[in-house]
Amino acid sequence: MTNILENKISDKSKLDKDCAIRTINSEIDTIIKLRDELDDTFTQALDLMQSAKGRIIITGMGKSGHIGKKIAASLASTGTPSFFVHPAEASHGDLGMITEDDVVIAISNSGESRELVDILNYCKRFGIKLIAITKNAESSLGKAGDIVLKLPNNGEACPLGLAPTNSTTATLVLGDILTAGLISRKGFTKSDFNDRHPGGKLGSILQRVKDLMHTGSDMPILNENSNMQDVLIEMTSKRLGCVGLINSMGELTGMLTDGDLRRCLCAEILSKKAIDVMTKNPKTASKDMLASEVVKIMNDKKITNMFVVEDKKPIGVIHIHDLLGNGVV
Repeated sequence: MTNILENKISDKSKLDKDCAIRTINSEIDTIIKLRDELDDTFTQALDLMQSAKGRIIITGMGKSGHIGKKIAASLASTGTPSFFVHPAEASHGDLGMITEDDVVIAISNSGESRELVDILNYCKRFGIKLIAITKNAESSLGKAGDIVLKLPNNGEACPLGLAPTNSTTATLVLGDILTAGLISRKGFTKSDFNDRHPGGKLGSILQRVKDLMHTGSDMPILNENSNMQDVLIEMTSKRLGCVGLINSMGELTGMLTDGDLRRCLCAEILSKKAIDVMTKNPKTASKDMLASEVVKIMNDKKITNMFVVEDKKPIGVIHIHDLLGNGVV
């Protein structure tokens, strides 16, 4: 009996795996076709999107609409103002959200979604540029588009050949390559990305040093000619495990950490000046550096503190605990 059950489970597992592999391979084939069929219309679409004075409006019905929402979100988060307009809601007032300065991207695998008719007519009436994403360039949507980005006509991956699978994957990838193309053209940076992702894990990784550093009276700072007794008092009172040393012009010339003090601890240390025992020209950071970059430097140099300087003068100090405590790893 046990062997019979095990054989049934094994057969079921094989059938499931075969189905999964067929689906994956079918979608891979579709993406390869999309890649191989890319032509100058892709560049034309990027030109139109980049030159838009307004926003990029994405619309689509059903599964195309779900993919459209993702494309709009990706564009908006990477420096291209964009939002999704539901075609059914558009017919009941939301057409007013679309202006003559915008570019509309309408998605329909067949190109014959009835719900898109009002948006297509609206674009034609007011001269709003339209990018059509469809597998059928001769469809109603294809004929209405100023530019047609053609999806591969590769059927669907589901066993019935009906559920949107290959078509939605191809649309998603097409949206991704449009997004990536605009990122590249615009020179969008990690800092720009951070400005649009202040929350969550991405937000913590992309925080800047200026958002986490200690400033003003919280900085442990003394003149480089201070005696070591004052250094000990300053280090203890500011509780950051370090003191920055500056010259008469206010420039950072050195640094002392609690580790430095332990290593050179002797009876004569209190008779010395900070300049005699400090680490000269310590590693520093700029306020606009990403916090993740500072973590890497600290790990590579095996240090726990860095002063933040501007024109050689300290404007802040950051401790490894500030970084780890804010989720930067």
